[in-house]
Amino acid sequence: MKTIQLTLASGLPADVLAGGSGPALLYLHNHLGRTWDAFLDALAGTHTVYAPRHPGSDEPDELLALDGFADLALYYDDLLNALDVDTAVVVGHGFGGMAAAEFAAHCPARVSRLVLIDSLGLWLDDTPIDDISGVPPERAASILSGSPTVTEALLAQPEDPAAIPDFMVGRFLTQAAVSHFIWPIPDRDLRRRLYRITMPTLVLWGEDDQYVPVCYAREFGDGLPDARIERIPGAGHMPQLEKTDEVMTVLADFLGTV
Repeated sequence: MKTIQLTLASGLPADVLAGGSGPALLYLHNHLGRTWDAFLDALAGTHTVYAPRHPGSDEPDELLALDGFADLALYYDDLLNALDVDTAVVVGHGFGGMAAAEFAAHCPARVSRLVLIDSLGLWLDDTPIDDISGVPPERAASILSGSPTVTEALLAQPEDPAAIPDFMVGRFLTQAAVSHFIWPIPDRDLRRRLYRITMPTLVLWGEDDQYVPVCYAREFGDGLPDARIERIPGAGHMPQLEKTDEVMTVLADFLGTV
């Protein structure tokens, strides 16, 4: 795994973790920030994985150039150009799923296959999605995962006490960057653009998700032209970390990498 620093055609910077070999795969992270975890390691076994930080995660002023998801989609379009990638599998989790869906709707020719994992982006009045940005970390971690191991990882901080302030500032900036796009509710009329997402799409959900309930999987499936829905029993909002083997089995079948 290596870090790639780029300046895009727009003048905006990009910070990308890259690893693996094979067809290109763009991974868009959730509101907690980007980490190279066991899931990305598994994806890198069959693909060249590119995992950028969402713009604004390091420098809030970057968000001044990104008014909404149309601008964010163009950011990822420019990123693929800078990486010399024509088309890619795009995988997004949580907020990253919302960003991935918007990118696929705005630039469908760049996305060969789409994977949405417990994705934000839609809204049901009778099953609202809670704003957990101001929730104490312990409570937020228990909402996001029912796995003690994953919950512990979500709460983990650097072993070096001197590194903790920078770590906490980084997490705050990432959550603030995400809030720029989803506050006060994560609904930016994505439903009206789902018809443009014509590539094969896997909608993958943890059955026990307490943050974005599993009923949203059906909402995505009903609106997408070519969708396959898979639910992961016993998993919460982070099935890719809670049930990595089960998720990779489904992904291998969907991506043709069995």
